[in-house]
Amino acid sequence: MSIKPSSPCPCGRPLRYEACCGRWHAGDAAAPDAESLMRSRYSAYVLGLDVYLLATWHASTRPATLDSHQPGLKWLGLQVRRAWLVNPALAYVEFVARSRLVFKGQRLHETSRFVFEDGRWWYVDGEFAPGGEH
Repeated sequence: MSIKPSSPCPCGRPLRYEACCGRWHAGDAAAPDAESLMRSRYSAYVLGLDVYLLATWHASTRPATLDSHQPGLKWLGLQVRRAWLVNPALAYVEFVARSRLVFKGQRLHETSRFVFEDGRWWYVDGEFAPGGEH
């Protein structure tokens, strides 16, 4: 999927794509905090940007390959429930992402862990809330 730079950003912030996640996807800068990185990763899933997803995944947990393109999958929205900094190098973001696969609605409720290393934030892993993936 492609998106016009002037379109609303898929991450849900009230900004144009080019002023929000688009700049991080383009490599113009790194996301400044864990929540922004999580939002940019959601937008990357919406847009099918597997290269970006792998590039922002911490080396200790990064898969060798990724294929986020599931035929018939449509992302419907993101709700960030909370984001918190444990210390300057560790943060968590709890979110719910909604999607539809063919005609079946899905909901992904996860708390993701991020670390700050080498001057940037990295996605490490996440835990699903009970009943959080269906």
